[in-house]
Amino acid sequence: MAKQIWKPSTLLNPVPVVMVTSADSAGKPNIITVAWAGTVNSEPPLVSISVRKERYSHKLIKEKGQFAINLTTEKLAFATDLCGVKSGRDVDKFQLAGLTAKKTSVIDVPIIEESPVALECVVKSVLELGSHDMFIAEVVAVQADESLLNEKGKLVLENAGLICYSHGKYWTLGRELGFFGFSVAKKKNIVR
Repeated sequence: MAKQIWKPSTLLNPVPVVMVTSADSAGKPNIITVAWAGTVNSEPPLVSISVRKERYSHKLIKEKGQFAINLTTEKLAFATDLCGVKSGRDVDKFQLAGLTAKKTSVIDVPIIEESPVALECVVKSVLELGSHDMFIAEVVAVQADESLLNEKGKLVLENAGLICYSHGKYWTLGRELGFFGFSVAKKKNIVR
């Protein structure tokens, strides 16, 4: 297969697209859509988000040291995009997007009620990278919609209708191709 050589860029795709909630010192909440988010450690559970320094949410997260990552779905696609193109300096994104701020269990930043899963996070370090700062945070609590639990209490996240972001567009996630370890599993356990 022939390949072209391009200049360096961030073509690692697709990536999760999430709505990150924060709040100012008076408790006024805000939402920013982030496509640069990831898991960085298991024990303790650590995640990262990268935010441009000029963004309003950057200031809020840096000052408070807390944020919540709210997973996004097909039903939340419009709100997800809206919260990525409007600034919280100018508008109340919860009101504009028709979203509900819900109290968290540990941190002092709301989550989005309509999101199926929210991770409550406390910032542990900030890496200045250039155009963005990376906030590395410990997940101190997770809120999951009970409708996504099966009869055994296991989270069935594939029923949430999660979306991702790839090269300027939002996409739904497709069908299951396998599970971790399926390449070495006994033939009867392989899903095709």
